Amino acid sequence: MSSIGFVTPQTIQFDQPLILQSGATISDYHLMIETYGTLNADKSNAVLICHALNASHHVAGAYADDPKNIGWWDNMIGPGKSVDTNRFFVIGINNLGSCFGSTGPMHNNAQTDKPYGADFPVVTVEDWVQAQARVADHLGIQQFAAVMGGSLGGMQALAWSMLFPDRLRHCVVIASTAKLSAQNIAFNDVARQAILTDPDFYGGDFYAHKVVPRRGLRVARMIGHITYLSNDDMAEKFGRDLRTGEYQFGFGIDFEIESYLRYQADKFADYFDANTYLLITKALDYFDPARAFDGDLSKALAKTKAKFLLASFTTDWRFSPQCSRDIVQALVSNQRTVSYAEIDAPHGHDAFLLDDARYLNLIAAYFANIDQELA
Repeated sequence: MSSIGFVTPQTIQFDQPLILQSGATISDYHLMIETYGTLNADKSNAVLICHALNASHHVAGAYADDPKNIGWWDNMIGPGKSVDTNRFFVIGINNLGSCFGSTGPMHNNAQTDKPYGADFPVVTVEDWVQAQARVADHLGIQQFAAVMGGSLGGMQALAWSMLFPDRLRHCVVIASTAKLSAQNIAFNDVARQAILTDPDFYGGDFYAHKVVPRRGLRVARMIGHITYLSNDDMAEKFGRDLRTGEYQFGFGIDFEIESYLRYQADKFADYFDANTYLLITKALDYFDPARAFDGDLSKALAKTKAKFLLASFTTDWRFSPQCSRDIVQALVSNQRTVSYAEIDAPHGHDAFLLDDARYLNLIAAYFANIDQELA
């Protein structure tokens, strides 16, 4: 197996206004995408990869001018890998409102010629799917062989199966959920409050002040990162190890876990946009397709037509296996074709990004079957 090599992102401009779930409208926007592999003659081998909170369209490969910038799912996607780009044409799309190239809060609003900032409209998972469908239209793809994602990306894949049931043959949902628990919403709110109360946030218009609300972003990332790891994983990696071997009797960094979290926080504050963080966590909170059906997920999934693969990880306490089982049960009640795997992995929620042979082989086997369908 080898990397896909150097890749080049593309920008697609859209002039037709997009009406959002909130009732707001956004026009003159652009989306960043990357593609890997070759689209076949009848355009039936396309696979859409939906990204999670701090990821982007850069799913696989590297950039010639930045070879260390490896795609976030490069272990999954490429020649001979689980999603084999010798067989499939894979598309990564950076979501609207993100900070990795697609139109977002840091871009100028054509009506004011100033950055959107806090005025960028709140977007939902369903809004992203509607925008992704326009990318498919632009590329002439009427139906995806599969739509796939992990975590927030899995929510988008699930939304695809409901909003565009005829436009995907397979739906692959990994370490995800049909709605956040109250605890998850609480974690997101605490993270947002860290940003909103940072004096450098300036109500979302910090661009004009040429500052970044780093303190808020750092705390938000630390909160989020804790939820992505399992207790067992943190215990194995860090335990109660002290940086110097002794207590410092102060409020600096004593433990290795504290050092690790602050390192992750500093990195995050260097590259992520505070307004984007607010938008994406709110989209997570709002996703609840069963809400329109009196909480009945079976009814929400009644119009789906795709075949499904769901996978969860035993130590993922953020999106626990029960979340996936609930989706499986709702699909089975609708007599859908569903495969489900619960993988005993120690890495918590982050397991969907890591190298676990059982997990990667599961995805490889599933996509090999999809490839057989195309033959």
